[in-house]
Amino acid sequence: MSDIDQELLKIYTSKSQADKAISSLKGVLLGINLDNEVNEREINELKQWVVAHKDLIKRNPFNEFMTIIEETISNKIPPIETIEDLFWLCQKYESDSYYYNAVTTDLQTLQGLCHGILSDGIITDKEILDLNKWLSENEHLNTYYPYDEIRSLILSIVSDGKIEEEERIVLKAYFSQFVQLQDSKLQEQIKEETADISITGHCTSEPNIEFSGKTFCITGVLKRGNRETLQKQIQKLGGIPTESVSKKTDYLIVGDNGNPAWAFSCYGRKVEKAINLRKEGHTITLIHEFDFSDIIDDLI
Repeated sequence: MSDIDQELLKIYTSKSQADKAISSLKGVLLGINLDNEVNEREINELKQWVVAHKDLIKRNPFNEFMTIIEETISNKIPPIETIEDLFWLCQKYESDSYYYNAVTTDLQTLQGLCHGILSDGIITDKEILDLNKWLSENEHLNTYYPYDEIRSLILSIVSDGKIEEEERIVLKAYFSQFVQLQDSKLQEQIKEETADISITGHCTSEPNIEFSGKTFCITGVLKRGNRETLQKQIQKLGGIPTESVSKKTDYLIVGDNGNPAWAFSCYGRKVEKAINLRKEGHTITLIHEFDFSDIIDDLI
């Protein structure tokens, strides 16, 4: 690669990193502002977020972000105004972005939104309900991780009209899987609060499945039929059944293990591997066997 090509790659990569960082910040700001209150811990999380992106600090608008946050900490700007100013800067930057991708940016915003909600260590009813509203308004993200899992989890929490303390802990545990808080003390506090919660994955609520040429793996004990029959049905529809999860896996079918809490957790080594692969950027959709069985029945 020539020196010119390397320089162009450096410029493009830097721009892409900035796009991702600002989309994430936009979500963090939305999450912080859901309860219409901004506290010292949340402002401190914003400050540390900028420090974590110090490699981009010389780029606009990152230097502007830091100035606004520092003036807020010194009480020169009210916290609520800070959130509004920062959000405006994010929107202004996005409108000028040539590398803007709607789905990618919205997913980064969602991750930032969860970061913002978790940034003070407290998840309120209003934050959960407003997150549910945001998810409903962004259904074009359905089938994308982590939207599909978060939406399923939130729907299961709000479906009975009341939010239990245990459900807040479950949300903290789930958000902690992909939110890296800069406040180490708060991170440790949340780790202690969620120590007894096992969240290794969450099945999508409305799976959109393609069979032709796609790879399927099954894990757990099936309640409807058996594994051999299901594998033959997958083959009949043009899919490729496999015995193990790999980077080539498109869908992991999770057997119902009889635990009524399956809506909060999926279990097993294959699920854990699938989640780890997804965190590395591989697209693997987790589907509960009942949902998969219903789709199979409609097609065969």
